[in-house]
Amino acid sequence: MILDRRSLLAGLVLAPSAALAREVAPVWAFDFTTSIGPYDPALGHGFESGSDRLFSVRVPEGDYRVTLDLGGDKASETTVKAEARRLMLEGVRVGARKTETRAIIVNVRRPDLAPPPANAPGGTRVLLNPRETSSFDWDDKLTLEFCGPTAAVRRLRIEPVTVPTVFLAGDSTVTDQNAEPAAGWGQMLPRFFKPDISIANHAESGETLKSFLMEHRLDKILSRIKPGDWLLIQFGHNDQKANWPQTYVEAATTYRDYLRAYAGEARRRGATPVLVTSMHRRKFDAAGKIVNTHGDYPQAVRETAKELGVPLIDLHAMSAVFYEALGPDQAWKAFNDGGKDATHHDNYGAYQLARCVVQGVRDSVPDLATHLTIDLPPFDPAKPPSPDAFTLPPSAARSQESPRGN
Repeated sequence: MILDRRSLLAGLVLAPSAALAREVAPVWAFDFTTSIGPYDPALGHGFESGSDRLFSVRVPEGDYRVTLDLGGDKASETTVKAEARRLMLEGVRVGARKTETRAIIVNVRRPDLAPPPANAPGGTRVLLNPRETSSFDWDDKLTLEFCGPTAAVRRLRIEPVTVPTVFLAGDSTVTDQNAEPAAGWGQMLPRFFKPDISIANHAESGETLKSFLMEHRLDKILSRIKPGDWLLIQFGHNDQKANWPQTYVEAATTYRDYLRAYAGEARRRGATPVLVTSMHRRKFDAAGKIVNTHGDYPQAVRETAKELGVPLIDLHAMSAVFYEALGPDQAWKAFNDGGKDATHHDNYGAYQLARCVVQGVRDSVPDLATHLTIDLPPFDPAKPPSPDAFTLPPSAARSQESPRGN
């Protein structure tokens, strides 16, 4: 990364008086000219320990517009990720001694919930699992990662904003996976939207409709959701596990009931629910066709969406087309752990599934589609790009740990 080892001179621009501070939101401005050390809690900014690519700033919970001036003395190509590897900017090329300015919207959240009234049921925190306690998704910082061997960032500016938000509720196939090589489609989604909307990915590995509710994850979303927002809901991989008796839901009854409840809670707050069918697992028959391992659950989602009159994104159908286009000999290249994992995806697979979701947004959620980037061509899952030609600069964090719930 081109920082010339002359990293960041940080300045927090605040209102000049207490009276003005009540009216003017804080702005954090950083200039890549002077050295700065590791993250210092007293200062509230700095590079994460042992890294010159992960830069964090302590900020309150909310949405932030981050404006970056990219470029350096030499030609550069910069990919920017936020929080737990959310893809924000992909391969921005800048000529030598030139600067290109780009903006992104980053969602920052904490596990805290407002306490319920006296004698009322409820909780005060999301019940995080051990995987999440060290995740950049749940801390008190906005973290950016600058990826690529020639990445170059001159300046950045952070300011709070209020924008429409897309909330994601789902499982490990959707979540922000903390480390390479695993990836969820939700963490690729921000790359495909303009910097006028926030993507808040609350999906988590191992979750079901029932556990997501019991752990106050839905409560967290409902505490932040507002009129004009969207809630994308994709569960099924774990809900179908009858050997998980505390969270199992039946496709014909309770699964549909929970989907209705999620949709109803979003609608009550003026937001639009969008139901998403689970993508297939990688299981081919002798003829090279994908085998449905989800039973009646995808059809239950389709029928519930029709019954409620809410948009549907049929990722189940699109993923079958995508995997079959690759074929049994190549489809493993879309999956985690060198294809040993037939459920979870790598960067290539998550990226293409995100493009499927984006195409579903175009086809079924026209008001949300207005926020998609204008340079994005239509995506045909029957004609995916070759996995061998796909490149995305990896993040520094790597782990061989199997995703929770696998």
